This record gives sequence, structure tokens and C-alpha cells, in this order.
Amino acid sequence: MSDYDLFVIGAGSGGVRASRIAASHGAKVGIAEEYRVGGTCVIRGCVPKKLLVYGAHFAEDLQDCVKFGWDIEGKSFDWAKLRDNVAAEVDRLEGLYRQTLGNNDVEIFECRARLAGGGKVELSDGRTITADKILIAVGAEPFIPEIEGCKDHAITSNDVFHLPELPKRIAIAGGGYIANEFAGIFNEFGSKVTIINRSDQILRGYDEQMRDRLLQISMTKGIDFRFNAKFKKVEKQGDGSLLLTMDGCDDMEVDQLLFATGRVPNTQDLGLDKARVETEDRGAIKVDEYNRTTAEDVYAVGDVTDRIQLTPVAIREGHAFADTQFGGMDRTIDYDNVPNAVFSHPPIAGVGLTESEARNKLGGQIKTFTSDFRAMKNVLAGRNERSLYKLVVDASNDRVVGIHMIGPEAPEILQAAAIAVKAGLTKSDFDETVALHPTMAEELVLMR
Repeated sequence: MSDYDLFVIGAGSGGVRASRIAASHGAKVGIAEEYRVGGTCVIRGCVPKKLLVYGAHFAEDLQDCVKFGWDIEGKSFDWAKLRDNVAAEVDRLEGLYRQTLGNNDVEIFECRARLAGGGKVELSDGRTITADKILIAVGAEPFIPEIEGCKDHAITSNDVFHLPELPKRIAIAGGGYIANEFAGIFNEFGSKVTIINRSDQILRGYDEQMRDRLLQISMTKGIDFRFNAKFKKVEKQGDGSLLLTMDGCDDMEVDQLLFATGRVPNTQDLGLDKARVETEDRGAIKVDEYNRTTAEDVYAVGDVTDRIQLTPVAIREGHAFADTQFGGMDRTIDYDNVPNAVFSHPPIAGVGLTESEARNKLGGQIKTFTSDFRAMKNVLAGRNERSLYKLVVDASNDRVVGIHMIGPEAPEILQAAAIAVKAGLTKSDFDETVALHPTMAEELVLMR
């Protein structure tokens, strides 16, 4: 008899969901977590970052409110207060995740776990656990390249939430969503922000018009960009500042260097070789549509696999795994039309095919409809920032195959609009829907 029907390595979003659902189906479940329950999203990712985004929005709201009749004197920003309040909220959420596991009789092991082969898991406290099925859900970690001085002096997104003070000058390496989100946050808090990108574009993979609009707005807000630039060396100077020796742009001095150059699966020292679990070139665990690895009775979900690195995707994978293995169901995940967002300033949101993807996939038989406008709030506030919405339509059948947006509350609007794309609705269906006025979202049904 094994100690557990299921043993999960990693108590992030996917691991916790799989544990809870498996236990609800009657399985005896154990879970190992070496740091904190909740994983990247709750502890050091999307949740605390979104709280910083909310905090950053007040910078512009306090400027704009004057035109709406408000007179606010003596406004100031206290980084330590926001940082500590966010940390307290993270503590609260971790407690809820622990409570969820406890309520479902999932036993938590607060230590590191490694595969030992043959249905065994070795814990860092010296114990060995046996399980009928093992699920790997350890997520991913920030990537820092091998550049002189970087690992000694640079920080990652994990460290932002613990900064003792707000940097006056910060350089952010990378051009993806993490880089642009933190660029917007620090810029609104008053830091001088420079994005350093080794390519000539930001947000590769997003719709071109959306990323061009974000670049334009970001530059207007005062964020500097250095394209086709690479790091040669990072040195700490006597006054505590950092000297960045560059290739492709001028050297610079900053107070903080943040690397946001992607995330890699957290598979180091996990015992994969011993259990004969195969990985891809970048370390991601190979799985099939049922989350099975190349080892018998070993499975994997979430960012540790080479699929879509999004928390809701990991949750769905964990749920489908538990239903299939312990609930007598046959469940797989549909990875088409997964909505995504960049919580930049302003935010971007999208679902389905971008315009270029649609042209490649549909042989050019597409139509696009756009609305380029200023939100009513921005008009009265005197803010010239413009929003942009786009519908990508398959001309052969009138189906809306993509929606892309940049503007205030774009992610909130896109979540509902994504249902239409998933359901295969047509442009005519959009046109026949009565507009909800006055809203920004009404632009989705007014494009002609």
C-alpha cells in the first residue's frame, strides 16, 4: 500500500487545485511546498503585481480629478506603506489557500521534494513518501542570463515586492509583458524608467497595432527605450549605484536593475533523471494531452510544462488531471482562444488570432475593424491618451477570430468579449447587439 493515492510537488495554483479536486473524489492526497502555499501568482506574481498596478493608477487619477472638481492638497506617495499592505494581503491569501487544503484533508509537507523513481518521493527532511500517482506542479522561475555582475547586482520580479525603498532610476531588461508592466508601475511611482531590449520590438506575439500604441503612450509618459541593446557588464559603484556597460547603446548609471527576460521551468534538482522524466530543450517537462510525463504514473501541470504560462491555464490543467485520474472522467484542455492581458499603463488585452496570425492562417482572407478613440474620462481630464480596439474577422464565414484592445479597463472588458470568440460568433452578431451607452465597451459593437 502506498502512503498516498496522489502526492503533489508544488503548492501553486495548479497543484492546489489538483489536490483539492482529487481529495473531493475520495483520494488521499499529500502536497509538498518548500516556500509558501499559493505559488508564483499569489506570493510573487499576478496578485501582488496587480495590487501595485492599482496603486500606480492613483498617480494619474489624482491629476485627472482636478478637472472633475476635486481639490487634493499635499498628496504624497509612501512606497513602504503600499509594500507592507500588499505583503499583508499576500499573507491573508496564503492563509486561505492553506485553509482550503486543510478543509479537504490534504496533508502539507513544508519541505523540498524530489522524485526518487518507482513511485517514491524524497523529502528534504529525510522522509521518503510513496504514492500511486505523482504530480509535478513546481512552476517556473525568472531567468537571468550569464552576464558579468548580473546575478550579483540585478533583481527579478520576485524581489520587487520587498524593495526597501523606491529607486530613483531603474533599468528594466526585457520587452515582454513583465517588463512593460513594471515599467508602467515604477514610472507612475516617480522613478526614471529605462527599458533595455535586445530586439527591436516590445511584446512579441501581441497584435502589432496594440504594441505600437503602447510604445507610443509609454514614451509620452516618459519611459525611455533602448532597442537592440545588450549588457556587457554590471558593476556596483561606491555610492551604491550600478554602472551598466552596454553594447548597442550608451552606458548608464541606475539605482536598480530589474531583469524581466522571461521565465524558465523550475526543474533543477527535481530528480527527473532518476524517475526517467524527459524534458524539452529549455527544461520544460514533456507531457501529453492528459498531463502524463514519460514516466509511469508521473504527471505535470502548469508552468513547468511547455504550454501556456498562465495561472488560469494551470488551474484548469490541475482540475482536468484530478477529474480524469480520480473522478472517472475524460477531460483535456482546449488551448485555443485563451484570453491574455498586459497590465501596463494603459493595459492591453487580447484573445484569438492577431491580424498577422490570421493572415498567415487564413490565407489573407480576413477583414479588420478598428476603433481609435479617447475615453470620455480622458477627454474631460485633458489627457490625450487614445484607446484602440480591433476585431479580426474571417472573411469566408464572418466569424470574429480575434479581439485586441488597449485602453482603460481593457482586460475587464475583454473577459466577456472572449466568450464571443470562443463561441464562434460573427461580426453580424456583434453588429446586431445594441450598444450600452456611454461606455468604452460599446465600441466593440459599433465598428463598421
